[in-house]
Amino acid sequence: MNRRKKLSMLVVAVATLGATAMAPSAAQADDEEQPTTRELLEQCDNGTDKCVFHPSGAPVDSMGEPHQVGDSAFNCTKDLQRSTVGWSDTTGETNTVGVSMSAEYGFTELFKVTITASYEHSWQSSHTEEQQTNVEVKPGEVGWITREAAMEEVNGTYEMHFEDKFYGHHIWYVPFTAKGPKADAPSTKTQHTRKMTKKEKKEHCG
Repeated sequence: MNRRKKLSMLVVAVATLGATAMAPSAAQADDEEQPTTRELLEQCDNGTDKCVFHPSGAPVDSMGEPHQVGDSAFNCTKDLQRSTVGWSDTTGETNTVGVSMSAEYGFTELFKVTITASYEHSWQSSHTEEQQTNVEVKPGEVGWITREAAMEEVNGTYEMHFEDKFYGHHIWYVPFTAKGPKADAPSTKTQHTRKMTKKEKKEHCG
């Protein structure tokens, strides 16, 4: 069984993550092999006469999941302690292809160029933030820092034209969604404290 046959068995019907050919009949859609989203996007500007991204609207802003950055600060003294927590945190992107565009050949430049042209601002596949953050910890407590990265999500469709038929069609429409760190937008940092557990006191305070 060849590679395309194996893939077609896994991708029988293409919905939000898949692609649709230009107006195929119901019989064609059932009988013909269907490419994956990734297979199609790998052909963009690398086998197409035209490959254009059509955004479905403006980017949608949101905040990423809060997560701890840096080490925890344990106060084993009898006085209030101000600890400085140094940390570095990297935020990456997710997309409907299911791979990191920064790690896969072709995806990074393809997407950056099309998003910049569509929205007239740059796209970041990855962003790293480093900082020293203070946290005040009471006696017998532990303190830590959480961070929420500023994110943006873009949705749209790639319109792809082939001179020679690709999987039986000259034109394909590929829905695509990506979410990544928002350029030049500040993240949210929060200081937290709580009482140490008996186990933590034993491990960190001797």
